[in-house]
Amino acid sequence: MTRSYAQLIRDDRVHGSLYTDAAVFADEMDRIFRRGWVFVGHDSEVPKAGDWVTRQIGLESVIMVRDGTGGICVLANRCAHRGNRLCWRERGSSKLFQCIYHGWTFGLDGSLRAVSHKAGFERDRADMPLNRAGQVDSHRGFVFANMSGAAGTLADHLGAGGRELIDRLCDLSPTGNIRLTAGWIGHRVESNWKMWPESDSDGYHLDFVHASMFRAQPDNYYNDTVIGGESANVSQAIDHGGGHTELDLRPSYSRELAWLGVGRERVAGYCEALAAKHGKERAERLLWEGPPHGFIFPNLFLGEVNVARVDPLDVGTVVHAHTVIQLEGVDAALNRRLLRQSEAALGPASFIVPDDAIIAERMQLGFTGVPAPVNGAAGAGWIDLSRGRSRERQEPDGRRIGHISDEVTNRAFWQHYRDVMESRA
Repeated sequence: MTRSYAQLIRDDRVHGSLYTDAAVFADEMDRIFRRGWVFVGHDSEVPKAGDWVTRQIGLESVIMVRDGTGGICVLANRCAHRGNRLCWRERGSSKLFQCIYHGWTFGLDGSLRAVSHKAGFERDRADMPLNRAGQVDSHRGFVFANMSGAAGTLADHLGAGGRELIDRLCDLSPTGNIRLTAGWIGHRVESNWKMWPESDSDGYHLDFVHASMFRAQPDNYYNDTVIGGESANVSQAIDHGGGHTELDLRPSYSRELAWLGVGRERVAGYCEALAAKHGKERAERLLWEGPPHGFIFPNLFLGEVNVARVDPLDVGTVVHAHTVIQLEGVDAALNRRLLRQSEAALGPASFIVPDDAIIAERMQLGFTGVPAPVNGAAGAGWIDLSRGRSRERQEPDGRRIGHISDEVTNRAFWQHYRDVMESRA
């Protein structure tokens, strides 16, 4: 059955069957995750030729590997002969990939290099490489792939807003480079994947869902940026276009380095190095504004000093995997501080992700069994996303901006989702 996503997604509401319908999920895996750009990893994770990590693009396991030329390839993690999984670990380093089923060997670029008992092999080896992503590109070390090869350019996918979010994060490094080398922690959650772009960019729930964090840490900088009602803070929700969104905390910071939780005297060397890189004026602004809190469609979350991937497993299961940024050109103590800060925010015993996981799982249960509406008619199971719609404003550059508690970001995600799902039908 062909679905009209325009009927299921209105400008101010969406239908709950979009979270639970297996046919919708299958459409997403094709139209968004196979035919669109998807975040795969960071080039710092594969620093040398032969270094590789395994990742998911939609439901497909892939290998992101540094090849012999220094480039990065994204290869299907299955043998081109009989489909056996090649790499079972999360990371490694190899000169070649060899299948343990029949011993076929593939190069780092995916080419078939050797076949066991070759007298019985009648094909041209050049015709039997590993499947590769049709397009691979990166911005500031963030690697994206498109399996179909027909998604346009990465620059167009990111747009000015997506590039700016990544740039603001990387510019916090005195070298302009970050590393994602501290290891990933994945939370498996029994919810639909789309609840995480919503939650990660939702400024309305924080003082309710995460009340325990604010009680335990009353001096947390979130108290200035997201708590206190509509009149007490001036943080903003931003639609950057293309499904990319941001909770902009910068207008509410009351002091520099609030995002790091220290004063200048504790990180004087870092401040000096940042000024040497960017100049005093730019460095002062970076120290005050800190990293972004943004989401890049469809699966990359820049959670201040954290980076997260949203990896769908099925219509009601997702892995939300995160790691902490490590800054180049700083002392080890500062990067340890970032790691400890990340553990408190997103780790297994943290305040934020476990709280959000419970909400997502309860939402999934709430929508289970809700039928899709007939011809888009009003009825049960609709989700309201109208908060702040009448007071959001559009800037000359096309961005839409509202109060941080408004559902600007949720509307932005769903409207772009609708456009993609309709245009690639």
